[in-house]
Amino acid sequence: MKSDNVKTGVERAPHRSLFNALGMTEEELSRPLIGVVNSYNEIVPGHMNLDKITEAVKKGVYLASGTPIEVPAIAVCDGIAMNHTGMKYSLVTRELICDSTECLAQAHQFDGLVMIPNCDKNVPGLLMAAARINIPTIFVSGGPMLAGRRLDGKQTCLSTLFEAVGQYNAGKMSLEKLTEFEEKACPTCGSCSGMYTANSMNCLTEVLGMGLKGNGTIPAVYSERIRLAKHAGMQIMKLVEQDIKPRDIMTKDAFLNALTVDMALGCSTNSMLHLPAIAYEAGVELNLDIANEISKVTPNLCHLAPAGDTFMEDLNEAGGVYAVMNELDKIGVLHTDCLTCTTKTVKENIEGCVNLDENIIHPVENPYMKTGGIAVLRGNLAPDSCVVKQSAVAPEMMQHKGPARVFDSEEEAITAIRAGKIVAGDVVVIRYEGPKGGPGMREMLSPTSEIAGMGLDKDVALITDGRFSGATRGASIGHVSPEAAVGGPIGLVHEGDMIDIDIINHSIQLCVSDEELEERKKNFTPKKTEATGYLKKYQAMVTSANTGAVLKVKD
Repeated sequence: MKSDNVKTGVERAPHRSLFNALGMTEEELSRPLIGVVNSYNEIVPGHMNLDKITEAVKKGVYLASGTPIEVPAIAVCDGIAMNHTGMKYSLVTRELICDSTECLAQAHQFDGLVMIPNCDKNVPGLLMAAARINIPTIFVSGGPMLAGRRLDGKQTCLSTLFEAVGQYNAGKMSLEKLTEFEEKACPTCGSCSGMYTANSMNCLTEVLGMGLKGNGTIPAVYSERIRLAKHAGMQIMKLVEQDIKPRDIMTKDAFLNALTVDMALGCSTNSMLHLPAIAYEAGVELNLDIANEISKVTPNLCHLAPAGDTFMEDLNEAGGVYAVMNELDKIGVLHTDCLTCTTKTVKENIEGCVNLDENIIHPVENPYMKTGGIAVLRGNLAPDSCVVKQSAVAPEMMQHKGPARVFDSEEEAITAIRAGKIVAGDVVVIRYEGPKGGPGMREMLSPTSEIAGMGLDKDVALITDGRFSGATRGASIGHVSPEAAVGGPIGLVHEGDMIDIDIINHSIQLCVSDEELEERKKNFTPKKTEATGYLKKYQAMVTSANTGAVLKVKD
């Protein structure tokens, strides 16, 4: 056992003395030591139940003759961090989570790990750590929140509430109605109830083969989630016994499966940041150019919020992620021989997992769209790419040409939107919000929600070198690379320049001649954001969004 490095032999007498101080018995030390990475805290609604999940995991490990040892991981609530300086500290935690988990696991020589994440950066951060550490590992997440229910009986959620703020600011909703939304939007613990980033990544954890069936969809408040946690605790012991490691599971084909199911589910555009970053840690090159190729052959089968009016609990009742994968297997777009944490293949896992509700999971013969939920665009405005959740774009905005309304921060854009200065046909450009420029690549949920709340989501596009919440809908195009802060063309856009967006043909063009762009470039000095503390370190090391915004040390 790897843990013999800290518990076996005469030389380890001091180490055993410290285990004695923990109250551990000889019997416990004779078993594999399993690190149970608990992301519980009292500030993130998606994490307030993780103490219960952790206790269930530990029982499962004990039942299977292992010794569980609980260790912590941090997490940020993106909703609480939204539209202020706190959002600069969201994406950056992904690397902190990965690094700190590596430190804990390697310093204490665990034989295996059970990761217990739930929210946006916590899930990919722990997946990155699993790939980097590469000891037997399994995931069990905290589960999604139930959808809210308004007084009129209709379901609601957090994204609707953000848009309701826009309606209120536009004079289209009363304060009384807004207060009703506020009280009903988030009724339980769990990751927010639509196909936002947290739920996207929890579902893709299943697809990658790192979580058991139901990991992405069983609601946080269901007792079934506790049973799942116990099974995950038991299953880690099988992985340790058979020495099945994350890199045995997270292969190139597994990542291609993740991209494929991403397209079918209509996941958050943040998956286009996180999947390449996880792949990087697994030693797999994942070029986003392949995303459009996968999209061409992958139908979009689900329209969960914000794209539609269904929620994670509905997907769970319809058969969950495995039912979606079973649908896709009918047209042969999955690699079904991939090994998973069940110790079985994808093919064995999804066999018999039928679609139980064709209104929630459309059959492959009758998809919402014949192509996938995400598109990668390129052009002179984004030579290295940008991304859009095309499944959440109104048909009339799939192709749009309009004048640029240019802002050098989210705050500037919000002020203009609320002042009524953005009109139908405009293309809002928000720059200097990228990984380096922010720094931290803030989510632009508030600007997009204000636009939607004012009824302009079918008339106005938004382009940014920042990113979007999974709760964003509309022609919201993010991750523009290279970003303004490193001299990207988005920094050369002038007020009133025409921008041509063609999502159907994966194109985004600034309608300015090459000669004019070259002239502008000669006179262009990117603005620099002065950062302090951890953000300064992050700014110095972070790479471009199109490569997953991973951290690299310069040679």
